[in-house]
Amino acid sequence: MTESTRPLPAPDLDSRPYWEAARQHKLMIQKCATCGHYSFPPHHYCRRCRSHELEWTEVSGRGTVYTFSIMHDNLVRGLDPPFVLAQVELEEQPGLRMIANIKKIDPKAVRIGMPVELFFEDVSEDISLPQFKPR
Repeated sequence: MTESTRPLPAPDLDSRPYWEAARQHKLMIQKCATCGHYSFPPHHYCRRCRSHELEWTEVSGRGTVYTFSIMHDNLVRGLDPPFVLAQVELEEQPGLRMIANIKKIDPKAVRIGMPVELFFEDVSEDISLPQFKPR
């Protein structure tokens, strides 16, 4: 692992369990114990029913590309263009989406609806970033 020069997330009270799980290469998403709705990004209550009964649940890491952009400008320190920034819909629930990079593929080959799977990129001692690759 090489120390990253790119900006890294700063876990807060709501997201700390997410980032601790990611460090262990697990994708944990909050799930409401009241209504069963998955919620991402992490929050202190369910966005559907407003319950505070949230549980961290490991999910599959499989999904499809919902939308994406191919970034051609060098606007983010540590990310050399071109790179793909995508919104991935996870298979556990319609509308459950997260933003990540699509890697291990030519950016021109990425397509909406493309099946993808999660992998983790260790970028520092404390942070492992969820990334996606074609499945």
